[in-house]
Amino acid sequence: MAPEQIAKCLVMVVFISLFVASTFAIPKKGKLIHIIREVNRKGPYIGLITVFPPEEAAFFATGAFKPHPKHPFMDLSGRRFRVGKIHEKRVIYVRCGIGTANAVAATQQMLDLFDIVGIVHFGIAGNANNSLSIGDVSIPKQLAHTGIWDWVNPNGTLPSNDVAHLDFKTYNVPKGEDNLLGHIGYSNEQFFSNSQMPNVDRPLFWAKVTQQWLHLASKLEGMKLEQCVNSSLCLDEEPKVVVGLRASTANIFVDNAAYRNFLFRTFKVSSVDMESSATSLSNGFPVIVIRGLSDLAGGQSGLNAIQIFGSLAALNTAIVVVAFLEQLPGSAYS
Repeated sequence: MAPEQIAKCLVMVVFISLFVASTFAIPKKGKLIHIIREVNRKGPYIGLITVFPPEEAAFFATGAFKPHPKHPFMDLSGRRFRVGKIHEKRVIYVRCGIGTANAVAATQQMLDLFDIVGIVHFGIAGNANNSLSIGDVSIPKQLAHTGIWDWVNPNGTLPSNDVAHLDFKTYNVPKGEDNLLGHIGYSNEQFFSNSQMPNVDRPLFWAKVTQQWLHLASKLEGMKLEQCVNSSLCLDEEPKVVVGLRASTANIFVDNAAYRNFLFRTFKVSSVDMESSATSLSNGFPVIVIRGLSDLAGGQSGLNAIQIFGSLAALNTAIVVVAFLEQLPGSAYS
């Protein structure tokens, strides 16, 4: 075949490929936009956001979620957004993935695309409070992002506006020597809000959940939770719902007794996780966080208990989420 003919054939192949791609891609995108609009016309919805597969499995195991008969889900940016009802309350559910970046991305996408009137974020967490037990469910009033650090050398000076300091040499064995890891200072978030001037931030360390929803959740204290993983493995004490404590979020899985104690002593946090504070900064929308305690965050002797009691903590969390939605009045949608 002559070079001129080869060139013409290649041009034709490229043209056909582009035509086929555009023909199939545009209708697919247009159809998705149409579905989102149709779903939103049936709104508004409560947004439900959990983190990883065991929590999702526990949520669906309650049997409370009833999928939308026509549009049960939409796949967007690699996540599956599920549409349905729980106790006749319209909900859109998504599993965000582990870490603050995933939590922020999924929350923002949900708020941007769907007619959402509030966010219920839920999952499991480590227990940093010795007065609580594995299996308990904590619904905090305040959450802090404890993963924004100024980290300086041993002879360095931390900024005066840091909220708290951690000096590594405090944990030296034996004590008294400098530690090359130096010091950490815990910094505020740079918080932007609809209630502020555009492009102007304010410092924020403690993010608060919605007080009306927290008051509603307080009615769940005393409700019965599951105590056993199976017929041969049970907790020593009956789990409970605790409302109004503090929680910590960072991109760290805490399984260290010294750091666990530092967090509780310094910030008075009862639970530690990797997403909650990221979803609580939800653009002025009502929000509540519900976390089941799956382990002792390093306070145990031996292996972390998350592999043993994680599924039970996830189930208790899901039970509380469903009970909260049942309590939520119709005015929440106004």
